[in-house]
Amino acid sequence: MDTVQSFKGYGKVDEIEESNFRRKTRRRLIILSVSLVLLAALIVAVVTGVVIHNRKSGHSGGIPTTPAAAIRTVCGVTQYPDACAASLSGANSSDPAKIFRFSLTVAADALRRASTLPGAYAANSSDPLIPFGGRRRLMAEEAEADFPAWVGEEERRMLAAARPPRPNVTVARDGTGDVRTVKEAVERIPKKSKSRFVIYVKAGKYVENVVIDKHHWYVTMYGDGKDATIISGSKNFIDGTPTFSTATFAVTGKGFIARDMKFENTAGAAKHQAVALRSGSDLSVFHRCTFDAFQDTLYAHSNRQFYRECDITGTIDFVFGNAAVVFQSCRIMPRQPLANQFVTITAQGKKDPNQNTGISIDKCVLSPFDRLTAQTYLGRPWKDFSTTVIMRSSIGSFLNPFGWISWVQNVDPPNTIYYAEYQNSGPGARTDKRVKWAGYKPTLTTAQAARFNVESFIQASSFLPAANVAYERN
Repeated sequence: MDTVQSFKGYGKVDEIEESNFRRKTRRRLIILSVSLVLLAALIVAVVTGVVIHNRKSGHSGGIPTTPAAAIRTVCGVTQYPDACAASLSGANSSDPAKIFRFSLTVAADALRRASTLPGAYAANSSDPLIPFGGRRRLMAEEAEADFPAWVGEEERRMLAAARPPRPNVTVARDGTGDVRTVKEAVERIPKKSKSRFVIYVKAGKYVENVVIDKHHWYVTMYGDGKDATIISGSKNFIDGTPTFSTATFAVTGKGFIARDMKFENTAGAAKHQAVALRSGSDLSVFHRCTFDAFQDTLYAHSNRQFYRECDITGTIDFVFGNAAVVFQSCRIMPRQPLANQFVTITAQGKKDPNQNTGISIDKCVLSPFDRLTAQTYLGRPWKDFSTTVIMRSSIGSFLNPFGWISWVQNVDPPNTIYYAEYQNSGPGARTDKRVKWAGYKPTLTTAQAARFNVESFIQASSFLPAANVAYERN
Protein backbone atom coordinates (compact mmCIF):
# COMPACT_ATOMS: atom_id res chain seq x y z
CA MET A 1 0.00 0.00 0.00
CA ASP A 2 1.26 3.47 -0.82
CA THR A 3 1.14 6.38 1.56
CA VAL A 4 -0.85 8.76 -0.61
CA GLN A 5 -1.98 12.01 1.01
CA SER A 6 -5.59 11.77 2.07
CA PHE A 7 -8.14 13.96 0.36
CA LYS A 8 -9.19 16.86 2.55
CA GLY A 9 -12.66 17.30 4.00
CA TYR A 10 -16.02 15.88 3.11
CA GLY A 11 -17.88 16.85 -0.04
CA LYS A 12 -21.02 18.98 0.26
CA VAL A 13 -24.13 17.48 -1.27
CA ASP A 14 -26.06 20.70 -1.94
CA GLU A 15 -26.74 24.10 -0.39
CA ILE A 16 -28.64 22.58 2.51
CA GLU A 17 -25.96 20.01 3.13
CA GLU A 18 -23.29 22.70 2.79
CA SER A 19 -24.98 24.94 5.34
CA ASN A 20 -25.38 22.04 7.76
CA PHE A 21 -21.76 21.11 7.22
CA ARG A 22 -20.58 24.66 7.99
CA ARG A 23 -22.72 24.83 11.12
CA LYS A 24 -21.41 21.51 12.41
CA THR A 25 -17.86 22.51 11.58
CA ARG A 26 -18.19 25.78 13.51
CA ARG A 27 -19.58 23.95 16.51
CA ARG A 28 -16.76 21.42 16.43
CA LEU A 29 -14.17 24.17 16.12
CA ILE A 30 -15.68 25.96 19.13
CA ILE A 31 -15.57 22.79 21.20
CA LEU A 32 -12.06 22.01 20.04
CA SER A 33 -10.78 25.53 20.75
CA VAL A 34 -12.27 25.64 24.23
CA SER A 35 -11.03 22.13 24.98
CA LEU A 36 -7.52 23.06 23.91
CA VAL A 37 -7.50 26.12 26.15
CA LEU A 38 -8.86 24.16 29.13
CA LEU A 39 -6.37 21.38 28.52
CA ALA A 40 -3.57 23.90 28.35
CA ALA A 41 -4.75 25.39 31.64
CA LEU A 42 -4.80 21.96 33.28
CA ILE A 43 -1.31 21.11 32.09
CA VAL A 44 -0.08 24.54 33.12
CA ALA A 45 -1.46 23.85 36.59
CA VAL A 46 0.39 20.55 36.82
CA VAL A 47 3.67 21.96 35.55
CA THR A 48 3.27 25.00 37.80
CA GLY A 49 2.82 22.78 40.82
CA VAL A 50 5.96 20.85 39.99
CA VAL A 51 8.00 24.01 39.47
CA ILE A 52 6.76 25.59 42.72
CA HIS A 53 7.50 22.37 44.56
CA ASN A 54 11.02 22.33 43.15
CA ARG A 55 11.57 25.93 44.23
CA LYS A 56 10.40 25.21 47.76
CA SER A 57 12.65 22.16 47.86
CA GLY A 58 15.63 24.18 46.75
CA HIS A 59 15.89 22.58 43.30
CA SER A 60 16.26 25.68 41.12
CA GLY A 61 18.31 24.23 38.29
CA GLY A 62 16.74 24.64 34.86
CA ILE A 63 13.86 26.88 36.03
CA PRO A 64 13.13 29.44 33.26
CA THR A 65 13.79 33.08 34.08
CA THR A 66 12.04 34.86 31.17
CA PRO A 67 8.30 34.90 30.33
CA ALA A 68 8.85 33.32 26.90
CA ALA A 69 11.00 30.54 28.32
CA ALA A 70 8.51 29.87 31.12
CA ILE A 71 5.62 29.63 28.65
CA ARG A 72 7.61 27.28 26.43
CA THR A 73 8.30 25.09 29.46
CA VAL A 74 4.68 24.75 30.55
CA CYS A 75 3.41 24.32 26.98
CA GLY A 76 6.11 21.88 25.92
CA VAL A 77 4.20 18.88 27.25
CA THR A 78 0.90 19.68 25.50
CA GLN A 79 -0.22 18.04 22.25
CA TYR A 80 -0.23 21.43 20.49
CA PRO A 81 2.56 23.47 22.13
CA ASP A 82 2.41 26.28 19.55
CA ALA A 83 -1.32 26.86 20.12
CA CYS A 84 -0.78 26.74 23.88
CA ALA A 85 2.07 29.26 23.72
CA ALA A 86 0.04 31.59 21.51
CA SER A 87 -2.89 31.57 23.95
CA LEU A 88 -0.58 32.39 26.89
CA SER A 89 1.64 34.91 25.10
CA GLY A 90 0.06 37.77 27.04
CA ALA A 91 1.40 36.48 30.35
CA ASN A 92 4.20 38.93 31.04
CA SER A 93 5.75 36.91 33.84
CA SER A 94 8.07 33.97 34.40
CA ASP A 95 6.34 33.10 37.68
CA PRO A 96 4.51 29.80 37.08
CA ALA A 97 1.79 30.68 39.59
CA LYS A 98 1.01 33.89 37.70
CA ILE A 99 1.06 32.03 34.37
CA PHE A 100 -1.45 29.56 35.80
CA ARG A 101 -3.77 32.36 36.94
CA PHE A 102 -3.47 33.96 33.51
CA SER A 103 -4.35 30.63 31.82
CA LEU A 104 -7.56 30.51 33.85
CA THR A 105 -8.43 34.00 32.65
CA VAL A 106 -7.79 32.97 29.02
CA ALA A 107 -9.99 29.89 29.45
CA ALA A 108 -12.80 31.91 31.03
CA ASP A 109 -12.67 34.46 28.20
CA ALA A 110 -12.80 31.68 25.59
CA LEU A 111 -15.82 30.13 27.28
CA ARG A 112 -17.54 33.50 27.48
CA ARG A 113 -17.01 34.15 23.77
CA ALA A 114 -18.13 30.64 22.84
CA SER A 115 -21.33 30.98 24.85
CA THR A 116 -22.47 33.83 22.60
CA LEU A 117 -21.95 31.94 19.34
CA PRO A 118 -24.82 29.40 19.27
CA GLY A 119 -27.41 32.18 19.36
CA ALA A 120 -25.67 34.03 16.57
CA TYR A 121 -25.49 30.92 14.41
CA ALA A 122 -29.12 30.07 15.11
CA ALA A 123 -30.11 33.58 14.04
CA ASN A 124 -28.09 33.24 10.85
CA SER A 125 -29.75 29.91 10.05
CA SER A 126 -33.11 31.72 10.01
CA ASP A 127 -31.86 34.26 7.49
CA PRO A 128 -34.22 34.17 4.46
CA LEU A 129 -31.21 34.57 2.19
CA ILE A 130 -29.97 31.13 3.23
CA PRO A 131 -31.75 28.59 0.97
CA PHE A 132 -32.95 25.96 3.42
CA GLY A 133 -36.00 25.20 1.31
CA GLY A 134 -38.21 24.52 4.30
CA ARG A 135 -36.37 21.30 5.09
CA ARG A 136 -34.80 22.34 8.36
CA ARG A 137 -34.96 19.55 10.92
CA LEU A 138 -33.76 19.02 14.45
CA MET A 139 -30.62 17.01 15.06
CA ALA A 140 -32.53 14.70 17.39
CA GLU A 141 -35.18 13.82 14.81
CA GLU A 142 -35.22 10.29 13.48
CA ALA A 143 -34.08 9.79 9.92
CA GLU A 144 -36.50 8.18 7.54
CA ALA A 145 -36.59 4.46 8.16
CA ASP A 146 -33.80 2.40 6.68
CA PHE A 147 -31.60 5.15 5.21
CA PRO A 148 -28.62 7.30 6.30
CA ALA A 149 -29.31 10.99 5.98
CA TRP A 150 -26.81 11.82 3.29
CA VAL A 151 -28.70 9.99 0.54
CA GLY A 152 -31.17 12.45 -1.00
CA GLU A 153 -34.79 11.93 -2.00
CA GLU A 154 -34.03 11.50 -5.70
CA GLU A 155 -31.42 8.81 -5.02
CA ARG A 156 -33.72 7.07 -2.52
CA ARG A 157 -36.53 6.82 -5.06
CA MET A 158 -34.11 5.64 -7.70
CA LEU A 159 -32.66 2.84 -5.61
CA ALA A 160 -36.00 1.69 -4.21
CA ALA A 161 -37.78 1.61 -7.54
CA ALA A 162 -38.78 -1.80 -8.84
CA ARG A 163 -37.53 -0.82 -12.27
CA PRO A 164 -34.07 0.72 -12.78
CA PRO A 165 -33.83 4.46 -13.45
CA ARG A 166 -33.79 5.80 -16.98
CA PRO A 167 -30.13 6.19 -17.96
CA ASN A 168 -28.52 9.26 -19.45
CA VAL A 169 -26.06 6.96 -21.20
CA THR A 170 -26.21 3.22 -21.94
CA VAL A 171 -23.01 1.22 -22.37
CA ALA A 172 -23.09 -1.99 -24.43
CA ARG A 173 -20.18 -3.89 -25.91
CA ASP A 174 -22.35 -5.19 -28.75
CA GLY A 175 -23.26 -1.71 -29.97
CA THR A 176 -26.88 -1.74 -28.78
CA GLY A 177 -26.27 1.20 -26.44
CA ASP A 178 -25.08 4.78 -26.82
CA VAL A 179 -21.41 3.87 -26.38
CA ARG A 180 -19.32 0.70 -26.27
CA THR A 181 -17.01 1.44 -23.31
CA VAL A 182 -17.46 2.75 -19.79
CA LYS A 183 -14.77 5.36 -20.41
CA GLU A 184 -16.85 6.84 -23.23
CA ALA A 185 -19.81 7.12 -20.88
CA VAL A 186 -17.68 8.85 -18.24
CA GLU A 187 -16.61 11.42 -20.83
CA ARG A 188 -20.27 12.49 -21.10
CA ILE A 189 -20.68 13.24 -17.38
CA PRO A 190 -21.14 17.00 -16.83
CA LYS A 191 -18.76 18.64 -14.38
CA LYS A 192 -20.00 19.67 -10.93
CA SER A 193 -23.62 19.05 -11.80
CA LYS A 194 -26.11 18.98 -8.94
CA SER A 195 -28.40 16.66 -10.87
CA ARG A 196 -27.81 12.93 -10.78
CA PHE A 197 -26.28 11.46 -13.95
CA VAL A 198 -27.19 7.82 -14.60
CA ILE A 199 -25.07 5.31 -16.53
CA TYR A 200 -26.43 1.85 -17.35
CA VAL A 201 -23.77 -0.74 -18.20
CA LYS A 202 -25.24 -3.79 -19.91
CA ALA A 203 -24.05 -7.31 -19.12
CA GLY A 204 -20.58 -8.09 -20.40
CA LYS A 205 -16.92 -7.86 -19.50
CA TYR A 206 -15.37 -4.43 -20.03
CA VAL A 207 -11.57 -4.61 -19.90
CA GLU A 208 -10.60 -1.04 -19.08
CA ASN A 209 -9.40 1.18 -16.27
CA VAL A 210 -12.00 3.79 -15.37
CA VAL A 211 -11.53 7.03 -13.42
CA ILE A 212 -14.39 9.25 -12.26
CA ASP A 213 -12.60 12.34 -11.00
CA LYS A 214 -13.45 14.90 -8.33
CA HIS A 215 -15.33 17.15 -10.79
CA HIS A 216 -17.92 14.47 -11.60
CA TRP A 217 -20.61 14.65 -8.92
CA TYR A 218 -23.69 12.52 -8.24
CA VAL A 219 -23.10 9.73 -10.70
CA THR A 220 -25.12 6.50 -10.52
CA MET A 221 -23.77 3.50 -12.38
CA TYR A 222 -25.72 0.25 -12.46
CA GLY A 223 -25.42 -3.04 -14.27
CA ASP A 224 -27.29 -6.29 -14.81
CA GLY A 225 -25.90 -8.11 -11.78
CA LYS A 226 -22.79 -8.39 -9.65
CA ASP A 227 -21.53 -11.29 -11.75
CA ALA A 228 -22.99 -10.14 -15.09
CA THR A 229 -21.65 -6.61 -15.61
CA ILE A 230 -17.89 -6.74 -15.02
CA ILE A 231 -15.25 -4.01 -15.20
CA SER A 232 -11.88 -5.74 -15.34
CA GLY A 233 -8.27 -4.59 -15.18
CA SER A 234 -4.86 -6.01 -14.34
CA LYS A 235 -2.56 -3.12 -13.36
CA ASN A 236 -0.28 -4.06 -10.49
CA PHE A 237 2.67 -3.05 -8.36
CA ILE A 238 5.14 -5.66 -9.60
CA ASP A 239 4.85 -4.41 -13.17
CA GLY A 240 5.69 -0.88 -12.05
CA THR A 241 2.39 0.83 -11.22
CA PRO A 242 2.06 2.51 -7.79
CA THR A 243 -0.65 0.89 -5.66
CA PHE A 244 -2.83 4.01 -5.80
CA SER A 245 -2.91 3.85 -9.60
CA THR A 246 -3.51 0.11 -9.99
CA ALA A 247 -7.26 0.48 -9.40
CA THR A 248 -9.45 -0.98 -12.12
CA PHE A 249 -12.15 1.51 -11.12
CA ALA A 250 -11.39 4.73 -9.22
CA VAL A 251 -13.89 7.36 -8.11
CA THR A 252 -13.43 10.61 -6.19
CA GLY A 253 -16.44 12.71 -7.25
CA LYS A 254 -18.92 13.05 -4.40
CA GLY A 255 -22.22 11.22 -4.16
CA PHE A 256 -21.30 8.21 -6.31
CA ILE A 257 -23.64 5.18 -6.34
CA ALA A 258 -22.82 1.78 -7.87
CA ARG A 259 -25.27 -1.08 -8.02
CA ASP A 260 -25.31 -4.62 -9.44
CA MET A 261 -21.77 -4.57 -10.82
CA LYS A 262 -18.47 -6.39 -10.45
CA PHE A 263 -15.07 -4.72 -10.19
CA GLU A 264 -12.06 -7.00 -10.54
CA ASN A 265 -8.30 -6.94 -10.84
CA THR A 266 -7.01 -10.10 -12.51
CA ALA A 267 -3.28 -9.51 -11.94
CA GLY A 268 -3.13 -12.42 -9.48
CA ALA A 269 -1.40 -13.00 -6.15
CA ALA A 270 2.12 -13.04 -7.63
CA LYS A 271 1.76 -9.42 -8.76
CA HIS A 272 1.26 -8.20 -5.15
CA GLN A 273 -0.73 -4.95 -4.78
CA ALA A 274 -3.47 -4.83 -7.41
CA VAL A 275 -6.59 -2.81 -6.53
CA ALA A 276 -10.03 -3.61 -7.94
CA LEU A 277 -11.77 -0.49 -6.61
CA ARG A 278 -10.49 2.74 -5.07
CA SER A 279 -13.03 5.17 -3.66
CA GLY A 280 -12.44 8.63 -2.28
CA SER A 281 -16.03 9.64 -3.03
CA ASP A 282 -17.75 11.25 -0.08
CA LEU A 283 -21.25 9.96 0.63
CA SER A 284 -20.74 7.06 -1.76
CA VAL A 285 -22.87 3.90 -1.83
CA PHE A 286 -22.03 0.47 -3.24
CA HIS A 287 -25.02 -1.88 -3.33
CA ARG A 288 -24.96 -5.51 -4.46
CA CYS A 289 -21.49 -5.22 -5.96
CA THR A 290 -18.56 -7.66 -6.15
CA PHE A 291 -14.93 -6.68 -5.56
CA ASP A 292 -12.57 -9.44 -6.65
CA ALA A 293 -8.76 -9.49 -6.48
CA PHE A 294 -5.97 -10.72 -4.21
CA GLN A 295 -3.79 -8.19 -2.35
CA ASP A 296 -5.35 -4.75 -1.68
CA THR A 297 -8.67 -5.53 -3.37
CA LEU A 298 -10.78 -2.67 -2.01
CA TYR A 299 -9.10 0.66 -1.29
CA ALA A 300 -11.56 2.66 0.83
CA HIS A 301 -9.28 5.66 0.53
CA SER A 302 -11.11 8.53 2.23
CA ASN A 303 -14.41 10.20 3.15
CA ARG A 304 -17.72 8.54 4.07
CA GLN A 305 -18.64 5.29 2.32
CA PHE A 306 -21.33 2.63 2.69
CA TYR A 307 -21.31 -0.93 1.31
CA ARG A 308 -24.42 -3.12 1.45
CA GLU A 309 -24.88 -6.73 0.29
CA CYS A 310 -21.49 -6.76 -1.43
CA ASP A 311 -19.02 -9.63 -1.97
CA ILE A 312 -15.33 -8.93 -1.29
CA THR A 313 -12.51 -11.42 -1.91
CA GLY A 314 -8.78 -11.12 -1.35
CA THR A 315 -5.64 -12.16 0.48
CA ILE A 316 -3.45 -9.49 2.12
CA ASP A 317 -4.97 -6.26 3.48
CA PHE A 318 -7.81 -6.65 1.03
CA VAL A 319 -9.97 -4.01 2.73
CA PHE A 320 -7.75 -1.02 3.48
CA GLY A 321 -7.52 2.77 3.52
CA ASN A 322 -8.54 5.68 5.73
CA ALA A 323 -12.19 6.27 4.91
CA ALA A 324 -15.02 6.32 7.43
CA VAL A 325 -16.58 3.19 5.99
CA VAL A 326 -19.38 0.85 7.05
CA PHE A 327 -19.94 -2.60 5.58
CA GLN A 328 -23.38 -4.07 6.25
CA SER A 329 -24.72 -7.48 5.26
CA CYS A 330 -21.69 -8.15 3.08
CA ARG A 331 -19.84 -11.39 2.39
CA ILE A 332 -16.14 -10.96 3.14
CA MET A 333 -14.22 -13.91 1.73
CA PRO A 334 -10.49 -14.45 2.32
CA ARG A 335 -8.81 -16.66 -0.26
CA GLN A 336 -5.68 -18.78 -0.39
CA PRO A 337 -2.54 -16.61 -0.89
CA LEU A 338 0.91 -17.53 -2.18
CA ALA A 339 2.97 -20.10 -0.30
CA ASN A 340 4.29 -18.88 3.07
CA GLN A 341 1.94 -15.89 3.12
CA PHE A 342 -0.73 -15.20 5.71
CA VAL A 343 -4.06 -13.48 5.11
CA THR A 344 -5.18 -10.21 6.68
CA ILE A 345 -8.67 -8.99 5.93
CA THR A 346 -8.27 -5.32 6.96
CA ALA A 347 -5.52 -2.71 7.23
CA GLN A 348 -6.86 0.61 8.44
CA GLY A 349 -4.69 3.70 7.91
CA LYS A 350 -5.64 6.38 10.45
CA LYS A 351 -2.64 8.61 11.25
CA ASP A 352 -4.33 11.55 12.99
CA PRO A 353 -6.23 11.08 16.28
CA ASN A 354 -8.58 13.92 15.30
CA GLN A 355 -9.91 12.10 12.23
CA ASN A 356 -13.27 10.35 12.47
CA THR A 357 -12.21 7.47 10.24
CA GLY A 358 -12.09 3.71 10.52
CA ILE A 359 -13.54 0.43 9.30
CA SER A 360 -16.86 -0.80 10.69
CA ILE A 361 -17.96 -4.31 9.68
CA ASP A 362 -21.53 -4.89 10.82
CA LYS A 363 -23.75 -7.98 10.37
CA CYS A 364 -21.49 -9.44 7.71
CA VAL A 365 -20.49 -13.04 7.00
CA LEU A 366 -16.76 -13.80 7.07
CA SER A 367 -16.12 -17.13 5.34
CA PRO A 368 -13.47 -18.58 2.99
CA PHE A 369 -13.72 -18.04 -0.75
CA ASP A 370 -11.86 -21.26 -1.56
CA ARG A 371 -9.90 -23.98 0.25
CA LEU A 372 -8.16 -21.67 2.69
CA THR A 373 -5.30 -23.21 4.68
CA ALA A 374 -3.11 -20.15 5.31
CA GLN A 375 -3.15 -18.46 8.71
CA THR A 376 -5.86 -15.82 8.51
CA TYR A 377 -6.48 -12.75 10.67
CA LEU A 378 -9.17 -10.09 10.92
CA GLY A 379 -6.59 -7.42 10.23
CA ARG A 380 -3.47 -5.55 11.23
CA PRO A 381 -3.01 -1.92 12.31
CA TRP A 382 -1.37 -0.01 9.47
CA LYS A 383 -0.89 3.30 11.31
CA ASP A 384 -0.61 4.57 14.90
CA PHE A 385 -4.33 5.35 15.26
CA SER A 386 -5.79 2.55 13.15
CA THR A 387 -9.46 1.93 14.00
CA THR A 388 -11.39 -1.23 13.14
CA VAL A 389 -14.53 -2.69 14.72
CA ILE A 390 -16.19 -5.97 13.77
CA MET A 391 -19.64 -6.39 15.26
CA ARG A 392 -22.70 -8.61 15.01
CA SER A 393 -20.99 -10.65 12.30
CA SER A 394 -20.61 -14.37 11.67
CA ILE A 395 -16.98 -15.51 11.70
CA GLY A 396 -16.02 -18.95 10.38
CA SER A 397 -13.57 -21.46 11.80
CA PHE A 398 -10.83 -20.40 9.38
CA LEU A 399 -9.68 -17.61 11.73
CA ASN A 400 -6.48 -17.84 13.77
CA PRO A 401 -7.55 -17.70 17.45
CA PHE A 402 -5.34 -14.63 18.01
CA GLY A 403 -7.72 -12.78 15.71
CA TRP A 404 -5.33 -9.98 14.80
CA ILE A 405 -1.66 -9.60 13.91
CA SER A 406 0.83 -6.72 14.24
CA TRP A 407 2.12 -4.80 11.24
CA VAL A 408 5.62 -5.56 12.46
CA GLN A 409 5.56 -9.14 13.63
CA ASN A 410 6.30 -9.76 17.31
CA VAL A 411 6.07 -6.02 18.04
CA ASP A 412 2.83 -4.86 19.65
CA PRO A 413 1.14 -1.91 17.94
CA PRO A 414 0.93 1.39 19.85
CA ASN A 415 -1.76 1.67 22.50
CA THR A 416 -3.36 4.46 20.45
CA ILE A 417 -5.04 2.02 18.04
CA TYR A 418 -8.72 1.14 18.52
CA TYR A 419 -9.53 -2.47 17.60
CA ALA A 420 -12.66 -4.12 18.94
CA GLU A 421 -15.24 -6.88 18.54
CA TYR A 422 -18.88 -6.85 19.59
CA GLN A 423 -21.52 -9.58 19.68
CA ASN A 424 -20.06 -11.68 16.88
CA SER A 425 -21.07 -15.31 16.35
CA GLY A 426 -19.68 -18.46 14.78
CA PRO A 427 -16.70 -20.68 15.60
CA GLY A 428 -14.21 -17.88 14.93
CA ALA A 429 -15.90 -15.37 17.24
CA ARG A 430 -14.43 -16.55 20.56
CA THR A 431 -12.15 -13.88 22.04
CA ASP A 432 -10.53 -15.73 24.97
CA LYS A 433 -7.34 -16.35 22.97
CA ARG A 434 -7.21 -13.00 21.21
CA VAL A 435 -4.17 -10.69 21.22
CA LYS A 436 -3.50 -8.81 24.47
CA TRP A 437 -2.72 -5.43 22.94
CA ALA A 438 -3.45 -2.34 24.98
CA GLY A 439 -5.48 -0.94 22.07
CA TYR A 440 -7.59 -4.06 21.54
CA LYS A 441 -11.00 -4.50 23.18
CA PRO A 442 -12.42 -8.04 23.09
CA THR A 443 -15.85 -6.65 23.89
CA LEU A 444 -17.67 -3.32 23.93
CA THR A 445 -20.63 -1.85 25.72
CA THR A 446 -23.68 -1.11 23.60
CA ALA A 447 -22.92 2.60 23.84
CA GLN A 448 -19.34 2.06 22.68
CA ALA A 449 -20.45 -0.10 19.76
CA ALA A 450 -23.06 2.51 18.77
CA ARG A 451 -20.24 4.91 17.86
CA PHE A 452 -19.60 2.72 14.83
CA ASN A 453 -23.12 2.31 13.47
CA VAL A 454 -24.12 3.99 10.23
CA GLU A 455 -25.67 7.02 11.88
CA SER A 456 -22.94 7.85 14.37
CA PHE A 457 -20.02 6.95 12.15
CA ILE A 458 -20.99 8.17 8.67
CA GLN A 459 -24.10 10.30 9.34
CA ALA A 460 -26.20 7.84 7.35
CA SER A 461 -29.48 9.73 7.64
CA SER A 462 -27.96 12.60 5.67
CA PHE A 463 -27.55 10.61 2.45
CA LEU A 464 -28.69 6.98 2.47
CA PRO A 465 -32.44 7.67 2.46
CA ALA A 466 -32.11 9.21 -0.98
CA ALA A 467 -30.11 6.22 -2.24
CA ASN A 468 -32.92 3.82 -1.34
CA VAL A 469 -30.51 1.23 0.02
CA ALA A 470 -31.85 -0.70 2.97
CA TYR A 471 -29.66 -0.40 6.05
CA GLU A 472 -29.83 -0.96 9.78
CA ARG A 473 -29.59 2.27 11.69
CA ASN A 474 -28.92 0.94 15.20
